[in-house]
Amino acid sequence: MKTKYFLGWLSLLALAFTMQACSDDDTKTVDNGVRTGNATKLEIYKDSVVVNSLTFSIGKGSAIVGIDADGEWTAESADTTWCKLNVHAGYGYVNKYSYTKIDVAKNEGDQRSTTISFRSGGITKTINVVQNGSGTDSNDPFISAFTFVENLKYGYNLGNTLESNHDITNPSTLSWFNPQTVYDWETCWGQPVTTPEIINAIAAKGFNVIRVPVTWFPHMDTNDNVDAAWMARVKEVVDMVINAGCYCILNVHHDASEYDANRGDGAHWLLADLENYPTISARFKKLWTQIANHFKAYDDHLVFEAFNEILSKKGEWGDPSDNTCYEAINKLEQDFVDVVRATGGNNEYRNLLVNPYSAGSTIAKLQGMKAPVDVHPNHILCSIHSYDPYWFCSDSDDKDAEKYYLYMFDDDCKKEIDDIFARVDKRFSSDFGMPYIFGEFAAGGKHVDMKERVKYAQYMKQKFAEYGTTGLWWMGLMDRPTLDWYEIDIVNALFGN
Repeated sequence: MKTKYFLGWLSLLALAFTMQACSDDDTKTVDNGVRTGNATKLEIYKDSVVVNSLTFSIGKGSAIVGIDADGEWTAESADTTWCKLNVHAGYGYVNKYSYTKIDVAKNEGDQRSTTISFRSGGITKTINVVQNGSGTDSNDPFISAFTFVENLKYGYNLGNTLESNHDITNPSTLSWFNPQTVYDWETCWGQPVTTPEIINAIAAKGFNVIRVPVTWFPHMDTNDNVDAAWMARVKEVVDMVINAGCYCILNVHHDASEYDANRGDGAHWLLADLENYPTISARFKKLWTQIANHFKAYDDHLVFEAFNEILSKKGEWGDPSDNTCYEAINKLEQDFVDVVRATGGNNEYRNLLVNPYSAGSTIAKLQGMKAPVDVHPNHILCSIHSYDPYWFCSDSDDKDAEKYYLYMFDDDCKKEIDDIFARVDKRFSSDFGMPYIFGEFAAGGKHVDMKERVKYAQYMKQKFAEYGTTGLWWMGLMDRPTLDWYEIDIVNALFGN
């Protein structure tokens, strides 16, 4: 018994020394650099910059913030009905941040605000959170870009139709092609003349947005005026889409494409080329002024897309070697927004679509892109194209490339897709506060068995649902001359049939 009492006394004495030590230094370093005890600092960071406020667009959005504290911390939103925290408490760390994610719901009403309070020890930091409202402009006749994306099911690209891009100013390269009418251009890549029956068949399957890629330069004169017959045919196809009850995305397609110096001065003039930006910009603005004026009476079922997969003058599909390419693209997309808005009418509020270099999703391409400034920022959305994993989704004419082919849609394929969605969502939704879509996606590789392609479609459907967005399949699926859905398994996978 005496031994027991003696050991108890020693324990109390040790506790007293421990408490004295804590009073001398209330912040302790324990395993893995975690800091416990009272704090001596507390700052909130976003993208390595101290923030006191955050502003969100009207759509569902999120932001990840870092907590720089040297003690345990807590966080609390004052209004959890629309502004919630993913993590409410954490430790302080040595030389690194803790993190939490702020999620805001879509705002159906006027602008709203709340606060998030971060506390560590005796220190409190308050962040003001503001979300723009959908009812701030009573003159706005259009749905917002956020609502546009919410309204979409899946989309279809009317490819190989109005975007044929032969340069007939250089006839030596095209001895076989002698177009006499707009329909010769429309059918020269193997597709039939577009009819209401074709568009209605696409809509009847459930696709409610159809992208109409258009190449313009073969139909522009030396002063960049668009041929009236070509503009009229584009209008006919756009009208078919809208009359079918679908949204329509109209773009500038192979004017921006892979550069080929042998194709003549008129071909692929729309390049990410800062050195020649003044000349390119003038042509670009004149083209979009004509398009916008021709369609400015259309309602919000028509969306304009600045351009397709714009490349450097070297035609680089990877990250461009010259970083000024990003600056050139950002300036052109600002030109696009400014010119369309300046034409007035419904174009003042029309939803506009922009994308990164080559419509790609690498870290460099996403970081190189900036969101255009707009008088109506709730009417801009972003897009990327994804045929990933590439050697699963694509075939090649190069026999040597077949060694790279993937034949099974496995966990590695899923991981690559997961990473793309995470990068894109962070840049567009979190950083820009803008909605986004996948303007093109498809597993078109015929070397892959249909059941594996169906797995791809099912997984993309799952990811679209997870991130609250959707995509437009790149053509295929249906034989347009016969209206036969020869890849119905993929259509059923997308629509859950």
